Amino acid sequence: MRPLQIVIDGFAISSLYAMGAIGFTLIFGVSGVLNLSHGAIMVVAAVVAWAAAGSFGAGPYLGALAGVVAGFVTALATYFIVVRPIQTSRAIPREEKEIFVLTGTLLWGIMLQEAVAHFFTSNPKTVLPLIAGVIDIAGERTSINKLVTAAISLAAIGLLWLLVNRTRRGKVLLAASINPRGLTLLGFELSGVYLQVWAIYGVLAGIAGVLLGAFLGVSSDNVGQLTASAFSIVVLGGLGSVTGSLAAAYVVGYLETLTAYLIAPSIRTVPVLLLLVLVVYVRPQGLLGRR
Repeated sequence: MRPLQIVIDGFAISSLYAMGAIGFTLIFGVSGVLNLSHGAIMVVAAVVAWAAAGSFGAGPYLGALAGVVAGFVTALATYFIVVRPIQTSRAIPREEKEIFVLTGTLLWGIMLQEAVAHFFTSNPKTVLPLIAGVIDIAGERTSINKLVTAAISLAAIGLLWLLVNRTRRGKVLLAASINPRGLTLLGFELSGVYLQVWAIYGVLAGIAGVLLGAFLGVSSDNVGQLTASAFSIVVLGGLGSVTGSLAAAYVVGYLETLTAYLIAPSIRTVPVLLLLVLVVYVRPQGLLGRR
């Protein structure tokens, strides 16, 4: 066992999970949508970054930018093609719209998964790291990419915190999550607020997908696993709780890392799912959620 390597890997993947899960939580908190195409959006971003950097010779930086843009565009497509038509439909009873959105995003995610497999095959793709090479930390050699992954993830989380807590636009998003009806009475259009939160989510999912592709590599077969990880983090932390999602991301990240190192990488998600079952049974509202 290599304790320091576990600490470094766990911190990097946990920070990455936290960034992706916060976007997932933000959408649910503001618009009440559990986006089951989350993993597919991340995979699209990673595969586009891989293709742009390698096949089209764009290099790691332009390739990463192309991946983030792909994640952003795919997230907005999810909203306009799947979510918004269901939410505004008069043919679907209001009490049934949530299950229709769940089903719609799930099917959309499967379609994206199959599209990626068709155009790029289902073989694993590794995105070129932004900074290559290794560094020595207390006698343990680790890739610089892992440190870059953690740094970018934490920076994105910090910028999101500033946006939500220090800007007028962010306070509108908070108000929408607390009292959407009151917000409409103040003259704000909820459709515009929802579009903004999906745009923010798209950027976060795009960055997370690109970084994950450089950290572990991805393929279309990872779609379900990535969605399950994000869903597990959100449920563990408490639906709608950003702080809970942050805490749960580090629990999940380190638990997966320990499992991969001590048992086998192929079953890294199994202990997390077992923990999820236990938490749902003992504390259904999650670690920091409210009933």
